[in-house]
Amino acid sequence: MRCIPEEPEFGEGQLAEKAVWTALKASLPDDAVLAHSVQLRDGRNEYEIDLLVLWPGLGMAAIEVKGGQVSIAEGQWYQSDRNQKRKIQSPVAQSQSSLHALKNWLENQLGSRVSSRCVYMVSLPYTDVRSDWTMAGCPRALILDQTENKSPAELVRRAIENEGGGAAPLAPAFLERIVRQLSGNLDPDVGTSHNPQEDEDAQDLLTERQSVLLQATRSLPRIRFAGGAGSGKTWLAVEKARLLSRQGKRVGLFCYNKGLGQYLQDRVSTWRQAKPVFTGEFHEYVRGLGVPDGSGQDYFDVEMPRMLKELAAKMEPHERLDAVIVDEAQDFAPLWWDALLACTKDPDGGEVYAFMDDRQDVYRRWGGATADLAFGPTATFVPIHIDDNLRNTRKIAETLKPFAGEHFTPRGSTGLPVRVVDCPTDQALGVADDCVDALIAEGWANNQIALLTTKDRHPIHLDFYERNATEDYWREFHAGDAEFYGHVLGFKGLERSVVVLCVNGFKDMERAAEQLYVGLSRARSLLVVVGDSKLLEEAGGRELKAALSRTQVWKPAPQAP
Repeated sequence: MRCIPEEPEFGEGQLAEKAVWTALKASLPDDAVLAHSVQLRDGRNEYEIDLLVLWPGLGMAAIEVKGGQVSIAEGQWYQSDRNQKRKIQSPVAQSQSSLHALKNWLENQLGSRVSSRCVYMVSLPYTDVRSDWTMAGCPRALILDQTENKSPAELVRRAIENEGGGAAPLAPAFLERIVRQLSGNLDPDVGTSHNPQEDEDAQDLLTERQSVLLQATRSLPRIRFAGGAGSGKTWLAVEKARLLSRQGKRVGLFCYNKGLGQYLQDRVSTWRQAKPVFTGEFHEYVRGLGVPDGSGQDYFDVEMPRMLKELAAKMEPHERLDAVIVDEAQDFAPLWWDALLACTKDPDGGEVYAFMDDRQDVYRRWGGATADLAFGPTATFVPIHIDDNLRNTRKIAETLKPFAGEHFTPRGSTGLPVRVVDCPTDQALGVADDCVDALIAEGWANNQIALLTTKDRHPIHLDFYERNATEDYWREFHAGDAEFYGHVLGFKGLERSVVVLCVNGFKDMERAAEQLYVGLSRARSLLVVVGDSKLLEEAGGRELKAALSRTQVWKPAPQAP
């Protein structure tokens, strides 16, 4: 069994720690790791974990050791030795705080959220604790007393399984990454390791700097912000809504699809000051005004905007909007624009801001009319071009550049290599699932990963769809507690750190290039493309084939059940 350090030096006041260390070393399995005196800093606060157990396939346990006779009276902990009885801080609270500090430190060091099961424990090697003892915030299972410390491994295992937080077992590959950090070795491989979280923080900073565009154009009432995937359009749309709302204006912040609508609502919900009078899907805005529900494409494209326009003619001035902001504006039907502007105080000259990418017209329902910059509804708007790609690393940006236009300019860091898994189309879904499992085993947190399909839905996605549980589906995505399974058409405007793009076919090859463009551009740190190389070339052309030839060929290792 590995120990860090291999032979700790226990001082005169650490006899209890030595006793527990010896017992753990004798009873833990050979593939476990045992560390002593793990020093941590979390902000300005300093912490120490007396003993840390890393158990592959299971989880982690941070153990606070207290020697002497330990007792509790009226919630106050005491420690007694031969000379005195003194008050001490709750060792449970100490262990809990140290575990939180460890998780924060690991996430900062490794750039991955710690989703492995973790538990905090207290070892009292010279104190007997009744089997029925309990205390608020501390189940008996988290205490190892004098008897239990003689062979503690099994009790540690049970505590991790039954009391630990976190959803996943500790993957062996992730354990190795933790060990390298704890060991502090000056290993060249560690020195050149890549930190995706650092890249994403830098990408966020670049995106926020785009606010200069809003300041530079503040006197223009109608603007078409046109930019490629990852250029920060959604961030700009939300920021524009915030600035106008703080000016006391009645603002509507709109989009087309439900996933993006929920994201916009989540962003706005955190504001303490003025908010838009409406945020979300255009359809929901119309329904909220009293337009009756309907079904069918003709209803949504023609009848619904007609009824909205009729209703708008009867609106009172205080009900009308001062400004309209539309994200992913290329998805709006032409008649929606007329109806929406009819709801404003000044339909002909009021403030309207469209954030769009004419190369992401994936729905193709209106013959590209909205994205028509010569005759479409935004043709008279002042064009502001956003050419910089800020969301993706350069490695990812290189794969989507064939779709993004000549002015597309990657600004991110180099990043991790894009991975490609070549497989038959009818096997792509199963292989993509294997990729998710392998990525989690590598140490990526499950909530960092999205699996997106290009044709048929993933079974987990399909289950939500068949149960008509769309609200729950998107609520789970935005909660960020697990991996996400979706379709590229529903993921426009959204992102995750890792995207497994499962190219399991296309319903319409004429729309395949746009779907690939969306799918390839959703990952911030790592992109994995799964599918048949010939189909990818047919859909994306020779330029995509050339871009993918510079990627890393990957075969995900099968994971033990």
